[in-house]
This record gives sequence, structure tokens and C-alpha cells, in this order.
Amino acid sequence: MNTIRTVLLSSVASLALSATAFAACPPVTVADMNGLTPDYPQQFELQEFEDKAGCELTFAANPDIAALNGEILGNADLPPLAERLPEEPLVVAPYDAIGTYGGTLRGMSKATESGTSDLLSVRHVNLVRYSDDLQTLVPNVARAFEVNDDGTELTFHLRKGHKWSDGEPFTAQDIAFWYDDIIFNKDVYETTPDRWLFQGEPMKVTVVDDQTVTFTLPVPGPGLLARFAVDFSQPFQPKHLLGKFMEKFNPDYEAALEEAGFADTAEALNWYYGGSDWKDVPTPLLKDADKAKATGRAVTPTLESHIVIADSSDGRRMVANPYFFMVDTQGNQLPYIDRIDERYAPEKEVQNLAIMNGDINWKQQGLFLEDFPLLKENEGKGDYTIAFAPTFGENVFYSFNRTHKDPVLAEVFNDKRFNQAMSVAMNRDEINEIVYLGQGKPMQGVPAEPKTVDFVTEENLNAFTEYDPDKANALLDEMGLTDSDGDGVRERPDGKPMVLRMAYSNQGAPVQMHELVRDYWGNVGIRVDLREVTSDEYRTAANNNDLDLTVWKYDRSVGPTIAQNPMGLVPPFGDFFNPGNGFAWAAWKTSGGTEGTEPPEWVKELYELSAEFVQKPLGSPESSEIGAKIVDIHVDNLLKIGTVGDIVGPFMHSNDLKNVKPLLAKTYDYYWAYPYRPQQWFLSDAK
Repeated sequence: MNTIRTVLLSSVASLALSATAFAACPPVTVADMNGLTPDYPQQFELQEFEDKAGCELTFAANPDIAALNGEILGNADLPPLAERLPEEPLVVAPYDAIGTYGGTLRGMSKATESGTSDLLSVRHVNLVRYSDDLQTLVPNVARAFEVNDDGTELTFHLRKGHKWSDGEPFTAQDIAFWYDDIIFNKDVYETTPDRWLFQGEPMKVTVVDDQTVTFTLPVPGPGLLARFAVDFSQPFQPKHLLGKFMEKFNPDYEAALEEAGFADTAEALNWYYGGSDWKDVPTPLLKDADKAKATGRAVTPTLESHIVIADSSDGRRMVANPYFFMVDTQGNQLPYIDRIDERYAPEKEVQNLAIMNGDINWKQQGLFLEDFPLLKENEGKGDYTIAFAPTFGENVFYSFNRTHKDPVLAEVFNDKRFNQAMSVAMNRDEINEIVYLGQGKPMQGVPAEPKTVDFVTEENLNAFTEYDPDKANALLDEMGLTDSDGDGVRERPDGKPMVLRMAYSNQGAPVQMHELVRDYWGNVGIRVDLREVTSDEYRTAANNNDLDLTVWKYDRSVGPTIAQNPMGLVPPFGDFFNPGNGFAWAAWKTSGGTEGTEPPEWVKELYELSAEFVQKPLGSPESSEIGAKIVDIHVDNLLKIGTVGDIVGPFMHSNDLKNVKPLLAKTYDYYWAYPYRPQQWFLSDAK
């Protein structure tokens, strides 16, 4: 009897275990984790989820995905979902609820390449991501990652079976292709971008197998992993598409070029790639719609949640990627939202009216505190919520061109006294009250966001921030910049009126601030002529060294950014999208002294310190000691004169947009919405 009883109990236990193993998976959300603790916040790998939940996940697709796929030029009919997902998809725990499919996320930007990174971040993916605590690095496109002890080797493990949005396999070869054959391809980049060199030397990208790739750096680069979490750049390109136009990969490349209507490889690569790893460039649909249709491939395939299907001067439209690699904890393929429609409107009034009329689902970039009272008053009318979030990198700076093409202005701008005078001539308390509704703190510009590092001092932040027009006048008099004819405008050393042209884009800072600063400087005899331009015009002029001064927000300054990308620390003290000054110094450095202008000793010291800084782990005593020296040099020379920092910024979302979490920080420096997993947003009133 005991033997029979044991056998029966054993059979019952076996059946129970079997039932548990194949039970329906619980609807795990961040609000209710059902007792599960993931290895990384708010997400699981498939096997991890099934093991911890004691279930086998089954998968389901958007019922309209075939129709959406039909709108993607060049895509074939869809295979079953099991053939579209990776073998190990990323399992995402939504914030509040398992979502529903459908609807269109409606957004607004100023123009192509102007204010569009807000919506780009909604569909963005990269090898890794910062979790919404803005501290924890988590897998994204990569399934796993490893960094060796000295930060010279970074290995990524990819997802077996991952596919591009056209259904072709995505492998480690696509990462090596991006670096070896795009970044170092002179048909795309005449000179290799500095940001992808390490102490002037390239890294080595090694394909171990289809799912494993290793980056080997010539010097320690412990911050490289973070770059792939905060950077707009995506370190992968579709070799299967672009490689067919290259002799290296296709012996019949000339026939491929002829069939597609390209004159040569350079034209093909730049038509698809845009000559930039910035995803905001106009797509071929906008550049050449006829050729797009003729080639049957309108845009390069993507790994992102949505893919562009239409692009015009009025905006762009996207549909869900049918091969996207994420699912929720019920096995539903993400994204939930069918479409993204992005309209362009350069005028702030048009943007605010669209929000108040309920025509916008999500907006954070380009919303300023001065807009808040009006938008708050109309929340009910537009059925949206507008709230505040802390900001990083929002301190607006004014930076005079130290290597100006006009040698007289270059001499003036390099005089510390001029920069000190311009700084103390500004009434930051008034700026704070008028522009920021009293929500900020007068603050000098520093190259490291104080809330993300430990080496910025109060002395740094308060340097030359007192409002003292008498001191400003005295400093300018001491320089010999006098007003000899009494017209209220001082004269330059060559006798010409001291008149500066300030070109600005309203994407970079509130217009009201520029008007105040113009008046402050005018009151001490420096006349400023304001001219609003598009972001494209501003950036082009600045990078051509054609501006008297640059003005933008002090973004790209958080610890994880400067710890791996020193471009904001050395000439030209920024990048193409947020240029600073000292372009001729940068040319001297890049050319080895054969071009440009030799910089002063303090700039040479910045080059040396920055090279050391990026080789030390952020937060280490060595990193902080070097960082403090860099900040001191920047502040001593007032490279970027700051205004008001530590402010809050508004963001809004329509009330039918669900699974939206309050932002820990509103900032470009962590790439806007990327840490908050927009792929799990859904529209409760899908239309």
C-alpha cells in the first residue's frame, strides 16, 4: 500500500509541476510585479521570465500589423509572428497595465532636424539603455554586455533571430559594418568623426560570431558603455542593404548601382544614410520621392519601434515595426501604438494652440516655463496633463567666438575682462523671475551638470553671477572700449561701433531671454542685433565659424556623457548640434598644427586633462580630481557664460496616453523619453 501511495503522490506532484510549468503567464506590470524580481529593472529576458513566473509565454501580434506592413515600401508579406520575433525577445513589464493596440501618437516639431529628437526618442533603441532611475544600465538591443576591468574591452551579446524591419537578419556583422565601412568610409565622412576615435586612434570591432561582438579600445574607455545608452547614434547599419552597393561586399555592385539609379557608391550610401548617424536627417522620401519608389526602398531598415513611411516639408508619418524585438508580459508584441504622426510648425503659438486643442499626445522638447501658465489654464479644454520635471543641461549659455574670423573681435573676445563684464551685466534674478517664473537659480555655466557629478563647487556656480553693471562698465573702460561719440555704443579698438550679431534658434532657448540679454548688454554700451533663424541655419553658421557668439542650452553635460565624450570640454566646446567656440583652435589640434590658430596654454592644458579624464571611471577619486581642474579652467575663462540653472521644465501628455510615468528629469542628455520605454505606451481612446 505504501508503495502504491508513493507512486500516486509522485504522479500527482508531477502533474502539478507540469501544470505550473505551462500555466498562463501572470500580467506582470511595474505596479504589480506579482512577486517577481527581474535581473534588471522592469524587464526580463524570456527564459528568465518563464523560469521566475513558472509559465510558458505565448505570443500575439497586433491584429492590424499586416496592413501596417503593407504601407512600408519594399517590405514583403509578413511571415508568422514566431518567425518575426527573436528567439529571446525582451520581455517588458508595462508601468500600469497591459496595453491595447491601435491609435496614432500625434506630435509636433519645428521642422526636419529642428526639435524632432523628442519624437525620435519615442521610437529609439540602442544596444543598452538607462533605466528610468537614470543610474542603472540595462540591456536593450543587446541581450547582455560585459566590460573588462580596465575599460579597454566591451562585449555585447545579441539576440538570436533578431531581424531588421524588412525581415532580414540583424547580426554582429551589422555592427562591424557600421564602424569599419560607414564611420571610416570617406564616401560618407571625409574625415572620421572625432567622437569615434579614442586619443585619435580607432577602436577595433571584432565579430566573434553572429550574436557576439567585441569593441577593443586603444586606451581605457570606461564610459563607452554609457555612450550607447545616452547617445542618439545607433552603432549598427544594415549591411544587407548598403553593402550591396560596395565592391568590398558585392562583386556585382555596379549592376546594383545601375539598377537602383545611383551614379556611384558614394551617392547610394549618402542617399540612404544621409551622411550622418543623426536619425533626424530627411529621408529619401523627402529628398527624392521618385527614386524612393523606383528603388522600392524608401528608408534604411530599422530596429526601432516605428519606421518612416512618409516624409514631407509638413511632417513625417511612421507605422509600427512588424519585426520589433520587445513583447509585454502577456506575450503581446510591442509597440502597442500603430502610428506616429509628426507635424512641423516653427511658430510656438501654433504649437501651443495645437496642444490646447487636444491635437498633441506628447511634448517635452521646446516647451518652456513661459508656456506653462497658458497651457495649465487650458488643461481641461485640451484633455491633457501638463507637469513639471527637474531638468539637466538647461542652463542657457552665451559663448563669444574666441577664434573669430575678424581679428579685432577675436582679440576682444579673448580678453577675460570682456567676458567678465558681459557676465556681470546680466540680471539673472530678473531672468529667473520673467523667463523661469522664479523656479530656477542664477548660475554660471559649467561643463558638467552639477547634479550628476561631485566636482563642481558653489564657487564655480557663483562666479561672476552678481548683477553689477557698474563693474561691467569699469571692466570695458579698462579695456579701452569707450563711447567716444556719446551715441550709447562703445567703439572697438579699430574705431568701429561695438555691434554684435546674435543669431538664435527658438529651439535652443526662450526668445524672451535673448531680448533681456540684448538690453542688459546694450545698457553697458555693447549693441546686440537679434536675428531668429532655423536650427539648421544656426548650426551651419556656427560650425562654419561665422557667428559672433553661440547660444544654446548647456546640454550634453551630464556625467555619463562627458565621461566618454570630451567634446564639450575642449574646442570647439560642443558638437555639430550644440556648437561652442574656438573652431580655429580645434582645426589646429586636428591638423597637427598645420591649420587653424594655435591655442593658448590653458586650452592645451584642457586637451591633456580631458584625455586623462575619459580614461578614469566616473566617480573615482582620480576622475573627480581631474574634473575639478577642467571646470576651474572653464569658469576662469568664462567659456560659456551661464544664466539660470537648477530649473524645472514642463512636459505634457494627453490623458488618453497611458503607461506614462512622471519624468525623473526632462533632458536631452539621457535622450528625452528613451529611459521611460515609450514602446509600452498605449492610447485608451485609440482612433
